Amino acid sequence: MDALILAAGRGERMRPLTDRTPKPLLAAGGQSLIERHVQALTRAGIKRLVVNHAHLGEQIIAHLGTGRRFGTSIRYSPEPPGALETGGGIVNALRLLGSDPFLVVNGDIWTDFDFRTLPGEFAGQAWLVLVSNPPHHPGGDFRLHHGLVLDLAADQGTPLTFSGVGLYRRALFADLAPGRFPLAPILRRAIANREVHGLHFTGAWYDVGTPARLETLQRRLATAT
Repeated sequence: MDALILAAGRGERMRPLTDRTPKPLLAAGGQSLIERHVQALTRAGIKRLVVNHAHLGEQIIAHLGTGRRFGTSIRYSPEPPGALETGGGIVNALRLLGSDPFLVVNGDIWTDFDFRTLPGEFAGQAWLVLVSNPPHHPGGDFRLHHGLVLDLAADQGTPLTFSGVGLYRRALFADLAPGRFPLAPILRRAIANREVHGLHFTGAWYDVGTPARLETLQRRLATAT
């Protein structure tokens, strides 16, 4: 299976930290967020990685290189200034992703999710890892009912937050032209057709979206050692 790490965002809420450093290269526990992902994916046997980039992308390329030192292969999907958002970034990278389905991981999260537990087969167009709603996002994104992902407006299931880890079939993006657009509307269209499944992951997960959240993660990692 191939995996795409989304690393193109500007990280406006992380400023001034991201003025000179791309958000996925920020460190937590002495290791950059993206390097942790690369190592975890490699341990899971995923040896073909793609990383998209825009803001300060040359730093990401210099840091990760070809992936050889991690025991993997990394290719890069450059994007124009301002990036293409999540949906546009995935469509732009499809030419480099050889597997169907493929895995996508947000580059600005920290998690101990074990990628070896990803399903070999799943029904529908997408399979998402959902997490309990964090304090900064109490309403959640979707509901989960017996493995089926539903819209928040549904009257069944538990409201949960999308972790930024998902498996996707190429058909999910088949009718989309290149451009700048988010992933959420694409998922909601598939959810309306009952084509999205997933699980509730209860392990460690942090959305490192602000300096305060990064500081919180740093403190928790320091106390865990």
